[in-house]
Amino acid sequence: MPVVDSQSQETLIYPRATIERAKRSLLCSPFNLSLFAVMVSERVALKEIIGNAGVRNGYTKRPLLELAAENNLVWLIQVGVLRREVDGQGITDSFRLTPVGRQVVEECQSQPCPTPSWGDRISDAILRWFRLPF
Repeated sequence: MPVVDSQSQETLIYPRATIERAKRSLLCSPFNLSLFAVMVSERVALKEIIGNAGVRNGYTKRPLLELAAENNLVWLIQVGVLRREVDGQGITDSFRLTPVGRQVVEECQSQPCPTPSWGDRISDAILRWFRLPF
């Protein structure tokens, strides 16, 4: 399923395994789909995700400590779902979706995404533990 990069208008095609890994990681994360839906169009700062603010904004399932949220967001960067926002002074504490992340979020918005199985959760945990690039 191709995705169009809105900045360059190129069609980007990703291997299905890449999309499935990204979807599994996104669904196994402690974040709600509403966080990623916002990230389609704008950046979201870490302070909007952590603690009670994350629950109040509908971004997290439960309050997260800053370190836990950061670790989960970094994992989503490593699997290609997110990227850090950069401004004129360097890297910020804000995040946006990548084209892969956009494709996964659009799939989950157009059709209900399944709840991750225990197998999905174990697979995601093993990949995270070893930080394997596949």
